[in-house]
Amino acid sequence: MKKTTKILSISIAAMLLLGACSSGKNSDGNNGGKDSSANKVTVNKEGFPIVDEKLTLSLMAPGTGMAEWKDMPTLKEYAEKTNIDFKYDTPPLSDFQTKLNLAFASGDVADIIFAAGSDNLTSGMEVKYGKQGVLLPLEDLIDEYAPNFKALMENNPEIKKSITTTDGHIYALPVINQHPTSAWPAGPLWYNGKWLDALGVKEVPKTTDELYDLLVRFKNEDPNGNGKADEIPLLDVKMNSSRTWFLAAFGMKKWGIEEVDGKVRYAPTSDNYKEYLTYMNKLFKEELLDPETFSQSDEQKKAKGQENRLGLFPDWFSFFTTGETEEVAMNNPMFQPLTSSISPEIVLPGNPGISRGAFAITKNNKSPEASIRWVDYLYSKEGRDFFDQGPEGYLWKQGENGEREYLEVPKEFASSEDYRGTLTPAYGIAVPMLVDLVEGAPRSDFDLFIEEETKAKIDPVAETAYPLVYFSDEEQEKINTIEVDLKSYVEQMEAKFITGVEPLSNWDKYADTINKMKIDELVKIYQDAYDRFAQN
Repeated sequence: MKKTTKILSISIAAMLLLGACSSGKNSDGNNGGKDSSANKVTVNKEGFPIVDEKLTLSLMAPGTGMAEWKDMPTLKEYAEKTNIDFKYDTPPLSDFQTKLNLAFASGDVADIIFAAGSDNLTSGMEVKYGKQGVLLPLEDLIDEYAPNFKALMENNPEIKKSITTTDGHIYALPVINQHPTSAWPAGPLWYNGKWLDALGVKEVPKTTDELYDLLVRFKNEDPNGNGKADEIPLLDVKMNSSRTWFLAAFGMKKWGIEEVDGKVRYAPTSDNYKEYLTYMNKLFKEELLDPETFSQSDEQKKAKGQENRLGLFPDWFSFFTTGETEEVAMNNPMFQPLTSSISPEIVLPGNPGISRGAFAITKNNKSPEASIRWVDYLYSKEGRDFFDQGPEGYLWKQGENGEREYLEVPKEFASSEDYRGTLTPAYGIAVPMLVDLVEGAPRSDFDLFIEEETKAKIDPVAETAYPLVYFSDEEQEKINTIEVDLKSYVEQMEAKFITGVEPLSNWDKYADTINKMKIDELVKIYQDAYDRFAQN
């Protein structure tokens, strides 16, 4: 059975903070926890169990609805291994932020906040609750009780810089992504390989002009061979997936604040962005970009793909849209980052591989030392493999040659991924762990195809658009005030410019409106934060 488990890059950005004292410890030397010498839990610094006497803690995490955490084989076996049990509070992912905010407000917050991610455990919350002492600083605990995570920081100094707040403390651990697809800035675009074959195209476009020419051919030369003019050369849903790749073609790494040679700018007011809009408007007017781009759903996009009507389209893997087998999908080339007249060198944003806000310890925790040791195992090869695919006997077994062999998925599950989601919490949420290839796991031809395409087209050119920084309370408050209306306006105007509802002759009026929305103040805040980051 081929491996079907795919590890996706998750993007996260937040942790919570505690400022107990300058050393990161309270006067009892217990890193902000409630322990005293009378009730302090004895923790084994190496090996298992982590504690000799059974310890029960509370843990709050977003649930995906696949199974109750207390019933998951991975967590049950790890509890036996560590001698640490948990009382799980796992509200649905859609309700998690509300529940987390209520927990902080009431003071009845769990001992551990797990897999929250930056959308739920924001950097602003991190600063706020760190100063209040609700979240514990972790750097001393890491130094003494987390050798795996400490080694990762030593090997990649960007990790420590990216999770250290403005007061010098670390309040949450991240997801560390070292998977072969970790540099992807988003799900790629894919060409329809059958259409390329039908048109005799040997190489995918490398410039915006070459892409335009190919899209015209897709429209006019009946590459799906059905005798109908039903081909859609390019499509997306509100530009949410393909925007990154087209912005990059015109020299931009982000649809917002980005750093260019140490200087911060707001890309949607640049000449580069105007050229991007001009190009996309041309594609839309000539029906090379699907006329339903700004009105269709993802389900409608996929339906068109399964009818073999798409020439270039976004998705994590092409067969998610086309419904093809992995073997057939290997004929669908990944999009080659483009250059243009305004950007003659390839520019492409890259995922930093560090997703914040995945693990935090609160002041209610009676053993921060045991807690940090518990999670540190997930940053080892052995631990991350265990949490990724669960214990032996469910999804896999050990083969005679030492490699993993995948077992048949029970009939009640539609896929191995659905089954995996009942075995381990590492499914669709930001679990604090080292994301990488599973040791000894067989890799399909499709896996190798994806890795080779990534190495050739993304890894050599991907770079971070703007680093993971922290802001002061005052800075964050100003950002929140400015960005809400700004993002809404830019998003509305992008759709209007591309579809022609708003003519590009009104560009100056658009730029003037943005300038009145305190954009200079926003850029300065981001520039100051970038300068602080660069100096560390």
